[in-house]
Amino acid sequence: MDDPLDIANDLAQRIRWEVENGVSGYERKKSPAAAADAPAEQTIDKKAALAALRQELGDCERCGLHKGRTKIVFGAGNPSARLVFVGEGPGQQEDESGIPFVGRAGELLNKIINAIGLDRDDVYICNVVKCRPPNNRDPLPEETGMCGPFMKRQLEIISPEVVVCLGRPSAQYVLDTSRPIGKLRGHFHDVDGMKVMPTFHPAYLLRNESAKRPVWEDMKMVRDALGLRERGPR
Repeated sequence: MDDPLDIANDLAQRIRWEVENGVSGYERKKSPAAAADAPAEQTIDKKAALAALRQELGDCERCGLHKGRTKIVFGAGNPSARLVFVGEGPGQQEDESGIPFVGRAGELLNKIINAIGLDRDDVYICNVVKCRPPNNRDPLPEETGMCGPFMKRQLEIISPEVVVCLGRPSAQYVLDTSRPIGKLRGHFHDVDGMKVMPTFHPAYLLRNESAKRPVWEDMKMVRDALGLRERGPR
C-alpha cells in the first residue's frame, strides 16, 4: 500500500505545477444524481488533495498576518460538499481553535445550514485569508492577493455546485468586483460553473436583526438550487 505521506507529497507537487503553469482544477459534478453515484475513491482523492494543499500552505509567512496569528485556519468540512461557505477571515475564537466559524457567529451559521436541510458536516467552510487580521479588520488587498489563491484552489478541488460568500470582502474577492454587498446579494453569479450567492455575514446579523430576512431569502434560493427541503424547528 502506498504511504499516505508520499501520496500527499506527490499531490502537493502536482498542485504546485498546476498553479505555476495555469492549469485549472478538477472536473465538476454534472448533477446531484451523478454525485450520488460517484465512487468512494473520488471523495478520498479530494480529501488527499486538500491535505496536500494544506501542506503546500505550510507554516505560511507570505504576508504580515502571520505575525499576530495563533493558528492557521485552513478550512473544515466535507471535501465533496455540494455547498461551500466562504468568509473573509478568522476571528479571535477561530484563531485560537483553528476551526472556521465558531462562537456566536458560528452558531448562527449552523442554524442557517440546518434550516435549509443540511448539517454542518455536509458542507465545507473556509475563509479568503487563513490568518486573523488584527482587531478583526477587513483583509487588505495584499493579504487577499497572497492567501486568496489557496481558497480558490479549495473551491477547485471540492468543486461545489453552490458557493455562499459571507460578507462584503469575501463576495468582492470571489466575484472580482468593488460593488457593495447590498447590490450583489439576492441573485446568483456564475463563477467557473459554480453558482455564487453573496449574502450578509453572520456576525453582521448579530448586530442587525433587520438583515436576517434578506439572508433567509438568499438561503432559500440556495436551498432550491440544491433541491433541498426546508427543516422545521429542531
